[in-house]
Amino acid sequence: QFVESDDDEELLFNIPFTGSVKLKGVIVMGEDDGTHPAEMRLFRNIPHMSFDDTAKEPEQTFSLSRDPLGELEYPTKIARFSSVYHLSMHFPKNFGAETTKIFYIGLKGEWTEAHRHEVTICNYEASANPADHKLEQITPQTHFIS
Repeated sequence: QFVESDDDEELLFNIPFTGSVKLKGVIVMGEDDGTHPAEMRLFRNIPHMSFDDTAKEPEQTFSLSRDPLGELEYPTKIARFSSVYHLSMHFPKNFGAETTKIFYIGLKGEWTEAHRHEVTICNYEASANPADHKLEQITPQTHFIS
């Protein structure tokens, strides 16, 4: 099984993560012919990226070699990919065929749970209302000294 581009050689993958990822490396496997991608551009944290957005400057660009067995790992700049929650992979060209085929994409890195802060509704008192803070354990006691 593989993914093949439609009309031209460009392919775009949007990969959302359920947590924060420190991306350390990428493996791309294709056929040993002209359909193998020749270039890979990585973008981070741009949800719902489209082909129009690929004109932006990528975080990192790779010149790919033909790798039908998935043996080559392309290391990423860890400082740029230390907290990724959405990865976009753009393959703008291949080795001369009309379409691009990709059989496997491997991502190497570390996943950590996302710290999502939800909306908190709080009521703050300008001054305390004594009726709200009654303590029933403390009862006043009187001691007589004779």
